Amino acid sequence: MAASPSEPPSPAAEGIINVFWDDGMLNHDTGKGLFDTGFDPGFLEVLEKHPENSDRIKNIVSILKRGPISPYISWHSGIPAQIPQLLSFHAPDYINELVEADKAGGKVVCDGTFLNPGSWDAALLAAGTTLSAMKHVLDGHGKIAYALVRPPGHHAQPTMADGYCFLNNAGLAVQLALNSGCGKVVVIDIDVHYGNGTAEGFYRSNKVLTISLHMNHGSWGPSHPQNGTVDELGEGEGFGYNLNIPLPNGTGDRGYVHAMTELVVPAIQKFEPNMIVLVVGQDSSAFDPNGRQCLTMDGYREMGRIVRSLADRYSGGRLLIVQEGGYHVTYSAYCLHATLEGVLNLPLALLSDPIAYYPEDEAFPVKVIESIKQYQNDVIPFLKGS
Repeated sequence: MAASPSEPPSPAAEGIINVFWDDGMLNHDTGKGLFDTGFDPGFLEVLEKHPENSDRIKNIVSILKRGPISPYISWHSGIPAQIPQLLSFHAPDYINELVEADKAGGKVVCDGTFLNPGSWDAALLAAGTTLSAMKHVLDGHGKIAYALVRPPGHHAQPTMADGYCFLNNAGLAVQLALNSGCGKVVVIDIDVHYGNGTAEGFYRSNKVLTISLHMNHGSWGPSHPQNGTVDELGEGEGFGYNLNIPLPNGTGDRGYVHAMTELVVPAIQKFEPNMIVLVVGQDSSAFDPNGRQCLTMDGYREMGRIVRSLADRYSGGRLLIVQEGGYHVTYSAYCLHATLEGVLNLPLALLSDPIAYYPEDEAFPVKVIESIKQYQNDVIPFLKGS
């Protein structure tokens, strides 16, 4: 049920979400072509925009400014990251490669990932804006911050780009939290694709628990060597602190919520983080061109509620949300709106679903989730006995 525009809800009841944004991130032009290839086959009348285009983010900005959630939003400016800040997560040689590619006028850094004129400045803004959002929370200026950023970042590994991502925005923010005295940080990634770059960056750390719920897509090439399977658990001190939850295609709202309650919540209860980072991608939605997971607004809203309850219990309410994928230009904005409604723990939905019902059968996903749970409880030391 949508709230009446003439009777806006009171933001005092559930808090404020501090949104960090800068228009300069729109200057990353990914071009047109055959889906995300940039290739013109010569026989199509209409070439579509690359999925990761500025329109998707313009609609998210617009729905937060003009939609019914707007009374709960406080806007903040973003600033570019400086090169030394990037080196907390990324290797110097890799950053040099991107700087030189920008000076040369651009480069295809990997399949579907184009560094064009303006892209590097946008990437620096995305990284710096995410760091600003994290600092806002760490400094006690607000409990919940949302880094509304592009280009996305969770596929960017310490030494290479991947999957439309140049700099790992969430990874940089996690490292800032660690450097600022947070003993333990958890990353919950609900983008439809495995957050392989973030996982890689903390694969040998027991201070960061990375959890990724993703479509069971496997590796997609040299830039994405990780498979996202349940047995990619971390190494050394980090063994057991990378939890992959590869879900069957079409898992849907009830399946995702079951995965959250059966796998994510118990792991966080054992880990007891000082900071929670929610990595959101609306490409898990029922109508996204890049995903097959059938989530609707109801599923996103409920996951937002679950994460908010975890933040209230373990991190003093401190929560950083970082934007990643989501490529249906309209529905992504609605799903993001619903996620934030859940994070605010609002008693009623502010927006009804414009596309609404999508049939789902959670029987198979539940079996898969139970199998993953049994595997984790048998293999991961800190989860044994859950």
